[in-house]
Amino acid sequence: MRYFYFLMTFIVLLSFSGCWEDEKLVYKKGRYKRSQCHNHDSINYTIDKIVVDKSQRKMYLYDGLLIRDSFRISLSRKKGKKLKVGDLRVPEGKYRITQRRCHSKYYKMIRISYPNQDDRRVASKAGVFAGSGITIHAQPFWNGNGKGNNYTLSKDWTKGCIALTNKDMDTFWNSVARGTPIEIKP
Repeated sequence: MRYFYFLMTFIVLLSFSGCWEDEKLVYKKGRYKRSQCHNHDSINYTIDKIVVDKSQRKMYLYDGLLIRDSFRISLSRKKGKKLKVGDLRVPEGKYRITQRRCHSKYYKMIRISYPNQDDRRVASKAGVFAGSGITIHAQPFWNGNGKGNNYTLSKDWTKGCIALTNKDMDTFWNSVARGTPIEIKP
């Protein structure tokens, strides 16, 4: 019985841990439709590494030592390193790209391997759950046309994720493969 309660608590915490959501089966008016997002692994060019510089609010795509591309980003509402579920902070450290998927609210999402071993150790020491479900995602459906990009990129509005414009997400989506390393710096 104790195991059952632990498992249920874990599932509830996991569902509130980050920006990751399951894709909706029924799409409401104004939401992205599956046809607008191609959920396949067609890669135009591959990059070796992704670096996110939180202080500069920039993401850099590296091909060897060369910066292949860079993007302005939006971050989470609170500053500092993510410690626990629900703290509205972006993690810092070394991770990998784990999954790519279309999404009804954020157009496209690319999941990272947060929490890593260090994140779990620090959270455990503090007696908290590190969380999960951290992604790099595009804009909400209301900004699908990109007219609000300057507004959204000038604000920190995510719940612990990294946000790009839809146009930048298309470039990023076609440049990154599963397993690509990503480093998030303060």
